[in-house]
Order: sequence, then C-alpha cells, then structure tokens
Amino acid sequence: MEARMNLMANPVAAKILKYLHSAGKEIKGSTLPVATQHLVTLRASQINGCAVCTDMHSKDAAHAGDSATRINLVAAWREAPQFSDAERAALELTEQATRIADAAGGVTEEAWLDAAKHYDEDQLAALVCLIAFINTANRLNVAVQQPVGDYQPGQFG
Repeated sequence: MEARMNLMANPVAAKILKYLHSAGKEIKGSTLPVATQHLVTLRASQINGCAVCTDMHSKDAAHAGDSATRINLVAAWREAPQFSDAERAALELTEQATRIADAAGGVTEEAWLDAAKHYDEDQLAALVCLIAFINTANRLNVAVQQPVGDYQPGQFG
C-alpha cells in the first residue's frame, strides 16, 4: 500500500511537521520516564488504530529494553501486574485524553489527581503534551494511510 500523500514532500505539511518534530524532541528530553513515554505512545496508537505508530513505538520500547511481555500487555494493562502504579496512572490519563469524545467531561478529576500523585508538574506537563502529540501523529498517519512495517528504532532521531 502506498500513502495517499507524502507529507514530507508537501511544502505546507513539511513546515508543520518540522514544528511537530521539534515538539517531540522537547518531550523526549523531558524528565518523564522513557519507559512511560513508550507505554503512552503505544497505548494511544493502539486505541487510534494507527498501525505505523503501534509498530514504531513497540519497536522503540523493545529497543529501549522494555520486555516483550510488557509491550504485548499494554492493551490489557488493567489486568496485567507488570505495570507500576505510576505507569497505570499515565495509561489511564492517556486513555481518557485519547477518548475524549467517548466520555462527557473528558478526563476525570480522579484520573488527573492520580497522575499528579506520581509525576511532578514538569513531568505531568510533558505527559499531557505527549498524549496530545501522539494523537496528532496517529491522526496524520491514519488519514494518509502511511505504510507500516519497515520502521527501525531510532530512524527519526
């Protein structure tokens, strides 16, 4: 399958993506734990049905040393004991923020306060920005039907 559009070859999209890439670098460089970043991006990508990002973030998590068991269980994290309380809070926030249209009122106060117990203000800011960032990336890739499967860890810096 070929993408409907090459976003990097389109001058308008390329300019916008340059800024998104810069935002992504800032999030990656934050104090939000790297393992949490991988779990969050993987879970949002699963929810959004973004095969490209699911492939990318599962490979990145494995490359960073996360176990195959944890990666495979992200979709069922509530039932899996392999995740810390902090990771669970981040995954709950991710699910609620990704599924805003499915829940009147968006993110619950309970989910927010639980995440705030585990992450300082800078980490929480990075987490919220990461959730927004990955949802944007998912929507771009799904819209253009970006081909999946050939991603190599670290490919995009």
